[in-house]
Amino acid sequence: MGRGYQSSEIRQKLIDVLKDSMTGMSGVEISEKLGVNRTTMTKYLKVFAAEGFLRQKNIGNITLWFLEDGQEAYSFPADYFKIAPQYLENLIKGNEAQVYSLIKNCLNSEASVNKLVIEVIIPSIDSIQRLYDDGKIGNSEKKFLQNIISKSLQIFNQISINSNPKKNIVVISADAQSNLLSEAASASLHSYGWKVFHLGDMSSAINVLFDLDLQKLLGKIWKQKSGVMFILVFSNTEEGLHFFSESINSIKEKLGKRIRLALCGKVGKKTKINSDLMSEKFEDAIQWSETVYENSK
Repeated sequence: MGRGYQSSEIRQKLIDVLKDSMTGMSGVEISEKLGVNRTTMTKYLKVFAAEGFLRQKNIGNITLWFLEDGQEAYSFPADYFKIAPQYLENLIKGNEAQVYSLIKNCLNSEASVNKLVIEVIIPSIDSIQRLYDDGKIGNSEKKFLQNIISKSLQIFNQISINSNPKKNIVVISADAQSNLLSEAASASLHSYGWKVFHLGDMSSAINVLFDLDLQKLLGKIWKQKSGVMFILVFSNTEEGLHFFSESINSIKEKLGKRIRLALCGKVGKKTKINSDLMSEKFEDAIQWSETVYENSK
């Protein structure tokens, strides 16, 4: 990067010089405006284009650079409060391009994936469900909006992370209603370097052979049994939590203490379910995974 500059500073300066440019600017013009070496500037313009921050247009021998639509620089952690209402507004309007652009802007501004999931994605999942429960949107629209959220989470999963081979986790949804939560957890855990095996909605696999089926999978994905293997289950019902708890605990007895079970869902105060963690709070499951792993080293 140019001497004395950070990547975030370069992005902000590019926004400043390109935001009002209808005709774009060449790399030479940009490097002169920013006071950055031309060769170095060209390399980073290409990186920013690959990230979806810039787009380029070739005219003869000249390459012109433009900001992608909707680009804005944020400063985190101060700006987290701005993102949630912007995301939800664009989501409800079905403005897919703006939704994805907002997520990419946040990542380009070095926002925490886990913070975005907890403060932006999870509240939006809840808001869409409330709109449906109140009869303000139908099933088709609910599914459409949930698919946009799912695609947002896929952007997080595309971030290149060097996963830790000692941090292994299987994420399961006991029903279709909990699937987005399992996707959100997978994105958060991926950002923390976990090797995530997201199974999604496993309601169709609920039968007497599930424990054997899952044990077979664990034998394939955790062959060396290095580090830990956690299993995180999201469920919209107590019945789902009970089933997966009983099935997975039988596997734990065979494979040892390095397998841990976390359940995320709402249960009655008198309900007792055997697990290493039982919480209805999404963030508890993520924090527990990190804390228990650190304590196990």
